[in-house]
Amino acid sequence: MKRFSLSLLAGLTLTTAFSSWSVSAQTPELSLSEANRLAAMPQHCATVEYPNKLNQVLNDATQLKSPKALHPAFYGCFDWHSSVHGHWMMVNLLRHFPELANAQSIRQTLKTNITPDHIKAEVAYFDIPQNSSFERTYGWAWLLKLAEELHQWDDPLARELEQNLQPLTDLMVAKYLEFLPKLVYPIRTGEHPNTGFALSLAYDYANTTGHNELKAIIAKRAKDWFAGDKQCPLGWEPNGFDFLSPCLQEMDAMRKVLDKQAFAAWLDDFLPQLADKNFTLATAKVSDRTDGKLVHLDGLNFSRAWTLYGLVQEFPQKYGHLKPIADAHVKHSLPAIVDDNYEGTHWLGSFAVYSLQEGGALQ
Repeated sequence: MKRFSLSLLAGLTLTTAFSSWSVSAQTPELSLSEANRLAAMPQHCATVEYPNKLNQVLNDATQLKSPKALHPAFYGCFDWHSSVHGHWMMVNLLRHFPELANAQSIRQTLKTNITPDHIKAEVAYFDIPQNSSFERTYGWAWLLKLAEELHQWDDPLARELEQNLQPLTDLMVAKYLEFLPKLVYPIRTGEHPNTGFALSLAYDYANTTGHNELKAIIAKRAKDWFAGDKQCPLGWEPNGFDFLSPCLQEMDAMRKVLDKQAFAAWLDDFLPQLADKNFTLATAKVSDRTDGKLVHLDGLNFSRAWTLYGLVQEFPQKYGHLKPIADAHVKHSLPAIVDDNYEGTHWLGSFAVYSLQEGGALQ
């Protein structure tokens, strides 16, 4: 992945050099040339089978198979969920930049991976005893985000891929509908099981596609778990391996399920410090980007940014002062997506693109 380094750093439309970013700098813009470079990253890793973290439960020796045999659609990018959101990233960039130089080869990658037979095999994997909870709920959320992205893309290929993916999409919806009523307590971690993140992405899918049953259960459970929360300890964050902010992901979910007036009142109790014009939030620092867990903190910078961008977009007068903070978080970690450490490059590009999208760089 090293070949992206210098060209990406040179081409991003930034107001300052990487070494001197400040909170006053503007939100990065994504040019076509940089979209070309970024799109090549998931296209590459989507077909890289090893190294691979399967995270499966084995019931007998017959289940000892290669990643591609077990997951013919989403076998690359180190793990299943990273492959899924790598596919989301390819679709997203094609949707926003149809003139991508490598558009045809990316389209072919999507057509090769997301076939009816491959998706049938992916669905069957969840029927294996003790693997029904595979990727709960992080991978489930990204699968619905991929489905949403396909639904929004006005292209004949999108209709083909959306139809091919539908059995797995339907399975993820069914799993949400089954699991959310059973979850007594929300999961407030800064890693994969975070409930706020799962609700936020799934709600986007439900809202975009008009899936009212899913939308209703997400709204109900979010209110059940979070409506009474006050004074979230943002100062306790981050933990050492976080790539999600427990406080800000909860905020993001509640922003989506509550009406504006109710949310504004709730946020005044939940994170009152955000309304302070002098509020600051230091970027998370990574000490070793060759460590697959420590590099999570680059992802935290991106995910913090997309939650803050969402808040600013909806409440620009009250929270507009948070935009430079979000900008600084994005810019701090952008270089990490183009280094030669596969520990980060196999997934950080997706987080970067999502934060840029929420910041308005993709229209």
